[in-house]
Amino acid sequence: MDSHTQPSSRLSSIDALRGAVMIIMALDHVRDFFHVGAMSFSPTDLTQTWPLLFFTRWITHFCLPVFMFAAGMGAFLFGQRNRTKRQLSHFLWTRGAWFIVLELTVMQLAYHFNLSYTLIFLLILWVFGICMIAMAGLIYLPTRWLAALSVVVILFHNCLDGIEAERFGSFAWLWNLLHQPGPISVAGRQVLAPYTFLPWIAVLAAGYCFGQILLLEPASRRRIMLSAGLVLTIAFIVVRAVNRYGDPAPWEHQKSGVFTVLSFLNCTKYPGSLDFLLMTLGPSLLVLAFLDPLKFKPDNPLIVFGRVPMFYFVLHFYLIHALAVLAAWIRYGNSAAAFMFHTLPSMGGPQQLFPANFGYGLWAVYGVWALVVVSLYPVCRWFAKVKATRSDWWLSYL
Repeated sequence: MDSHTQPSSRLSSIDALRGAVMIIMALDHVRDFFHVGAMSFSPTDLTQTWPLLFFTRWITHFCLPVFMFAAGMGAFLFGQRNRTKRQLSHFLWTRGAWFIVLELTVMQLAYHFNLSYTLIFLLILWVFGICMIAMAGLIYLPTRWLAALSVVVILFHNCLDGIEAERFGSFAWLWNLLHQPGPISVAGRQVLAPYTFLPWIAVLAAGYCFGQILLLEPASRRRIMLSAGLVLTIAFIVVRAVNRYGDPAPWEHQKSGVFTVLSFLNCTKYPGSLDFLLMTLGPSLLVLAFLDPLKFKPDNPLIVFGRVPMFYFVLHFYLIHALAVLAAWIRYGNSAAAFMFHTLPSMGGPQQLFPANFGYGLWAVYGVWALVVVSLYPVCRWFAKVKATRSDWWLSYL
């Protein structure tokens, strides 16, 4: 949800938090397109990674939980501006549908840079879309019931880990979308949807219920944010340390203390486990409590990116992919066109079409990341000003 829907400028801390994770998010996507290791192994594979690479990936784990929780808070605040439940519901399902359309069209081109792809990715916008459509109905529940339901799902959805999609026969695809990520065949194409519905609708609903806290006086809401953040963070440490429940991949003692810490932090994102959600949402609420009393100028990069998240999201993918094509052309010559217009191996594309050792070191990843963020700032600042000065209905969908 966008910041112009908020009832008070006091709540710019939400924009700042969202802007911070938007910037961090670009780092992971640059790594996907540029890092040499992205083509051959996961940065959280403890048998091949190293601490800097691990944390380059790990820090971006905060992005989706913050996006989803903030979207829930934004939905609540949107409904506070003299809008009925019916108006809020209409906005949620239409915006959710719009996100799905963008995922299936604009974003597929951004991922592949061609129209003959055989892999269809249902990623961030997809899961946002289906969750917003579901929230269009869930907002009619009493807030206490919805809060309790979201907490129950977050706490206990890992009890479903032992249920395999194959049990459902021809309906296995439905379980893949709900809880267990897996390839789905549609009309001769493979569909990959790593972000499953159950944990993320619970986070969105929890954010919606938490939105009421934002209407309190500053001292009260900061105290609650701080308390909730501490409770969730401590809960993560305790649940993860017990190592009996909360994540399908228990941590293990490693070759060194540093790698044992990495194993402890290496929680499952697909689907987002209880440990993963506690690990990310707890510190995020602490950061929100820290940001709440701060005053931000409209041109602050955190505010600019936080107020145009959809605009930024689409542009940054196209820019990163275009820079990857340019870098490949400089390094490999005209042959770049032969492989950079195919799906990257890091996203499941054909490894054999790419040159051996394709990619660059982490120094290049961080350099391109800075270039992407700096390049997008002026255009995002312009669009943020457009949204702030105009009330066209379609702007709320961008």
